[in-house]
Amino acid sequence: MRAFKKKGELTRFQILAEIAENQPHIRQRDIAEKLGITVQAVSENIKTLTDQGYLEAGDGRSYYKLTKKGMEKLKKEAITLRKYADTVLETMSTYKSTWPAIAKENLQKGEEVELFMEKGILYAKKRTDGQAHGKVLHDAKKGEDVALTELRGLINLKSGKVTILVLPRINEGGSRTANLQKIEKIYKKEGHDKVGIMGTVARAVANKLNLKVDFEFATPEATLAAAKRGLNVLVLAVGRMSKTIARKLEEENIEYKIENVIKKEGKRT
Repeated sequence: MRAFKKKGELTRFQILAEIAENQPHIRQRDIAEKLGITVQAVSENIKTLTDQGYLEAGDGRSYYKLTKKGMEKLKKEAITLRKYADTVLETMSTYKSTWPAIAKENLQKGEEVELFMEKGILYAKKRTDGQAHGKVLHDAKKGEDVALTELRGLINLKSGKVTILVLPRINEGGSRTANLQKIEKIYKKEGHDKVGIMGTVARAVANKLNLKVDFEFATPEATLAAAKRGLNVLVLAVGRMSKTIARKLEEENIEYKIENVIKKEGKRT
């Protein structure tokens, strides 16, 4: 959530607020000093706000008043800002100095441990020379969740790779024209950690091949999250849905490849 998305919106909001509090007689110099900006910047923003119908100006340089439209804008943005502030405060209030991990072996309270990722899961084990490390807050048996504190260092994590298989759309024959043999071969050969599907045709293909599907909804986001945790992901996506996933991965510089798994005889013009 962002309170002000465009450049200058916060400044114009502050100017409206100052004028609302001190209207109708307030000098541009007073506003500039209060906000820590130049008089010229105040003047330019006031002109913009006036042109947009949020302010009305009198004859002198010291008469400004919010219009009804301006009051509505100020109220709306104040509510948005308050929600944003509430979100930040909530995040800060729930922030803790403890972090959870899975105990790779039996651990004791006060013990120094190192942290590492394995198949997308954060693990803790007795410290040797790991770059990321912390201290155990309570006894934990192997396989249990354990609370850690005093975390330091970086976890060595390499991003996973993503293979996107483009399936035929329903007007191209759907699952009946998908190359099931090729899909199954890729699935078994490349050893993917997670499988995601996107679209009804993808669900039908997964059913036909008895594929274990790990995520079916919010697939682009789930694929990205898994890859960033070092997991290799296979995604079955229908038609142009594959581009949505590809864009997500490109934004985060995640390595991926796309393969068409539509039977040649199933293609239509």
